[in-house]
Amino acid sequence: MARTETRPWDITESLDTPARIAAYLEAVFEDGDPTLIAAALGDVARARGMTDIARDTGLSQASLSRDLSPKGHPELATVLKVMRALGLHLSVTAEACVPHGTPDGSSGVPAAAP
Repeated sequence: MARTETRPWDITESLDTPARIAAYLEAVFEDGDPTLIAAALGDVARARGMTDIARDTGLSQASLSRDLSPKGHPELATVLKVMRALGLHLSVTAEACVPHGTPDGSSGVPAAAP
């Protein structure tokens, strides 16, 4: 019987278009786990070329590799520099929530007369 050779799957091979990179990072950021976010940024940086990302951010390749690993804890400034070097940006979206004020969600201020 023929033997099948396998190799570990590497996400960086799938991060070959801006749309795939954005979808991957959107999913990870939506999850909200800082460890996963750092590792995912590391995956994207490896896919795009860690040397180029290091040059574009002004950070050393060694510090980027360390910070953007599953055990890394990058500073927000590092995350923003890496995202900028990747041609990406963060955006903020408000979650649907009950307005602050009274327990029923009203402001407690009477509505203006029509």
